[in-house]
Amino acid sequence: MRRLLVGLCILCCSVTSSIAQVSIGIGFPGVSIGINLPVYPQFVQVPGYPVYYAPRLSANFFFYDGLYWVYEGDNWYASSWYNGPWSLVDPWYVPVFVLRIPVRYYRAPPPYFRGWRPDAPPRWGEHWGNDWERHRSGWDQWNRHSVPAPAPLPVYQRQYSGERYPQQVEQQQALHRQNYRYQPRDPVVRQHYQEQAPQRAPASPQRGQQGNAPAQYPNQQPPGGAAAHNPTPSQMAPEPKAPPGQNQRKQPQPAEPRPQQPSGAQQQGHPQDKAAQQDRQPKDDKGKDHEGGDEQGQEHKK
Repeated sequence: MRRLLVGLCILCCSVTSSIAQVSIGIGFPGVSIGINLPVYPQFVQVPGYPVYYAPRLSANFFFYDGLYWVYEGDNWYASSWYNGPWSLVDPWYVPVFVLRIPVRYYRAPPPYFRGWRPDAPPRWGEHWGNDWERHRSGWDQWNRHSVPAPAPLPVYQRQYSGERYPQQVEQQQALHRQNYRYQPRDPVVRQHYQEQAPQRAPASPQRGQQGNAPAQYPNQQPPGGAAAHNPTPSQMAPEPKAPPGQNQRKQPQPAEPRPQQPSGAQQQGHPQDKAAQQDRQPKDDKGKDHEGGDEQGQEHKK
């Protein structure tokens, strides 16, 4: 009878591990962890908390506010998909309701959890030090009558198991946006969602354009360049235009030693110029010019 019971226990353990086998590998800094789950895990809500835990997994596997949370190797990791990839979360920024999960719901508790109350959260201040305790002061104090409702589970991920599990982060994000419309409340979770959002790459400059030239000064070069000493015509300031309705006259030029004589056409067309020319002719003592004296002499001869 005893052997039969031992055999049944071994059989049950093998069946359970085949249904939901988890292996967490922690690499060196810069290497992400890997959690290998053949199917979507089963979740149960922690009574009185907006948190779910996975009772059939031999791992500290939780779900809170739209993200999966794993505590392994004294580190917290988060992901929007049940099989990763995972992001490392600093202990100073782990959400308070994740920190408040009672010890009894850790399916693979670390050795330093021994002796702690199973119905109370882990003593994180004792484990992470006084600096952390001062930074996260009040994390273990809250009104148990105003606990927010738990976020809905992303059950659509049940159909993505085994080989159907999306390996590309872009594909995971697209499926998550299409099938999970929940908006997280916790600021840390919201920041994680924003970091996972696709970023548009900056447009590359077209051929023939200078990518480093500022847009507001397209025709200028940095101070001290060639354009500062030899400006191009496009860089020179344009001449001021006269207002509409006014003649555009150039500034008068200084008189030359010998002014040019106006042409005949100009003499006929401008009487004032002709009168000015007559005033410049020499006059006799009687106030008559030579041209008039010659005309009188010719009439006398006649």
